[in-house]
Amino acid sequence: MSFAETMKKKAKSLGKTIVLPEGWEERTVQAAVKLKQEKIARDVILLGEKTKIEAVAASKGVSLGGITIINPAASEWLPEFAAEYYELRKTKGITLEQAAADITHFLRFGAMMVRTGKADSMVSGALSATADVLRAGLTIIGTAPGMTTASSCFVMDTHDPQWGAGGLMIFSDCAVIPDPTAAQLADIAVSAGLSCRRMIGAEPVVAMLSYSTKGSGGKNEDVLKVQEAVKLAHEKAPDLLLDGEFQADAALIPGVTEKKAPGSPITGKVNTLVFPNLGAGNIGYKLVQRLAHADAYGPFLQGFAKPLSDLSRGCSVDDIVATACVTLVQSV
Repeated sequence: MSFAETMKKKAKSLGKTIVLPEGWEERTVQAAVKLKQEKIARDVILLGEKTKIEAVAASKGVSLGGITIINPAASEWLPEFAAEYYELRKTKGITLEQAAADITHFLRFGAMMVRTGKADSMVSGALSATADVLRAGLTIIGTAPGMTTASSCFVMDTHDPQWGAGGLMIFSDCAVIPDPTAAQLADIAVSAGLSCRRMIGAEPVVAMLSYSTKGSGGKNEDVLKVQEAVKLAHEKAPDLLLDGEFQADAALIPGVTEKKAPGSPITGKVNTLVFPNLGAGNIGYKLVQRLAHADAYGPFLQGFAKPLSDLSRGCSVDDIVATACVTLVQSV
């Protein structure tokens, strides 16, 4: 069973609710219909004006049966959401009147549905910039307890059982933070470990990558940053099996690990790679995807208090469905 099929099966078993804020966007409408018809989510919610959404559905020849449509500007939840948003933003000088106006924005309204438990998860980005999705998530949903950093990960299916967990690996962060600090890298590592457990069903074994292995790169600040991140990650999650800093081959090839980092507890077990910066992460996942013919699923957001995912604006209907499945699985 492929990763996508596994996620779909798990999502079906959970019976959770998902909100799709870009409810009038044609790919989103078609994805919502699939999610409902295939019973991947118990409830599927589209945000937007009902007539506009119905017109899109009619143009695509699909039925909206069983799907909930909510117009944020006319919702019965508006007073509750406005009051909650005001409490979150009042130190920034927002008024209650302004909060009531601002919360009708589809991304904020969707995020507030997740915050208040009206929905278990949210997927957006077919129309919206990643920065806007992240802003709504950080402002309203917030980061997980003990976490100050939102980041991302890819699930890489190498189709080769010698790597990771049956061929599956987590690569992080490949899409969000260009040049993380040591503290942010530590957060990324802990979040990636949780993503490994939730998404590929394996106990995480994390390697923090560098061009240096255990000090071989000298005292360069980039090396020192990863070394500090390893220390902070151990403090933040003492039960997480993690080591670093490692060059990629030292992390992945047991014979190289034994030579360069003898006695490392992650030798031959790594299923989660944490890259030192966005450049390395983005290049790394694309090289593996293309040269090793691996499937790259994501990016999936991590580090939030509740499940939230971003989409590429070039996404397909199937991409939205697959992302929704992974996001629903995080609703545990």
